[in-house]
Amino acid sequence: MTFNVRVLGIDNLKQAEMELARINYDKTSIPVMDDKVVFRVVKLENISTKNANLLKQTFLVNGGEVAIGRSSMDLGTAYADVLLCATIKQFQMAIAQLKIEPWGLPTIAEAIERTLNNIESFPQRSYDWQHHSLKIMPRRTLIMGILNVTPDSFSDGGKYNTIDKALYHVEEMIQCGADIIDIGAESTRPYFGAEKISDEEEMNRLGPLLERVLSISTVPVSVDTYKSNVALEALNLGAHMINDIWGLQQDHNMAKVVAGYNVPIIIMHNQDTTHYQQDIMSEIYNFLQKSISIGIQAGIDPNNIIIDPGIGFGKTPEQNLIVMSRLDELRSLGCPILLGTSNKRFIGEVLGLPVEERVEGTGATVSVGIMKGSNIVRVHNVQAMARIAKMTDAMMRSDI
Repeated sequence: MTFNVRVLGIDNLKQAEMELARINYDKTSIPVMDDKVVFRVVKLENISTKNANLLKQTFLVNGGEVAIGRSSMDLGTAYADVLLCATIKQFQMAIAQLKIEPWGLPTIAEAIERTLNNIESFPQRSYDWQHHSLKIMPRRTLIMGILNVTPDSFSDGGKYNTIDKALYHVEEMIQCGADIIDIGAESTRPYFGAEKISDEEEMNRLGPLLERVLSISTVPVSVDTYKSNVALEALNLGAHMINDIWGLQQDHNMAKVVAGYNVPIIIMHNQDTTHYQQDIMSEIYNFLQKSISIGIQAGIDPNNIIIDPGIGFGKTPEQNLIVMSRLDELRSLGCPILLGTSNKRFIGEVLGLPVEERVEGTGATVSVGIMKGSNIVRVHNVQAMARIAKMTDAMMRSDI
């Protein structure tokens, strides 16, 4: 009999337990062994060089490895970035030791522990309204169907310019598998100068339609706006959630409005330029972390916060591809992730195709997004993307 050698992709404790069971490892010993099988690399940014060196000593003693910059080793710089490389078991031992040390190390230990827990646990959520409910659960990615009632949106501007057309499209999306309907009344396309409109005009477009949609929709309805006055009126009419493309950082009253209604809020990364001073994922992470803090300080329930990396906003096509490839880094924040790539420019740049021919490209981003940890995908073509999501879920979230 010949023997086989292969590298396994074990990304979490559940997979570790399954592989141990497959080799007939002693069942009573699996809980002792599983956390020695899963390896993690954790990056810490902007910590004091003194603490960086103390971390290095602590992890080395416990069998892990730590990478720090050359200038940090002799305290030549005040702050440093650090890579911690260890099994989950080694992290647990190092964290326990750090928690009893001085110099702010317990705070660092708690942050590392919290981040590791966020990665290991799926961000399950359950939202309930008077007539609707929404659950974010393992095994099923949610589909958010897009309804733009704008004359100039990049993908479907002017297409649903009457209430009858819009209502028909809502019903169609729900029948095709939409779990949420997201209504936008102001184009926020990042390229080619979307027209900004007043709060009053936005509400004039949105209000009559929103009331009708709420009267027929069998799924929750989200309103895509970054203006607190519009959000307030929409929530008064019965909207179930708010989708803020500026992540609570443009209109400083938005967080209070959302907190007052205790509804889910989608906070998206955005900026006016495509310039990033440091690593793009680091800046997106910091932006979203700030948005989460703004929301919590205003009284928003942390479980109501959903994050969005903002594909297509303040990013070049190349930067969008980088964000897609590293999307799973945002899981460290512990929030559900919404991904909105539908028909966007970077897909057209890669494939050389116009907006109306980007279905397959969108499908590829949806599938990769789910594999990288997305819990909700925001799309135009609901039927096709619901099928792609269902198939990807079956492959990625199977116990087989």
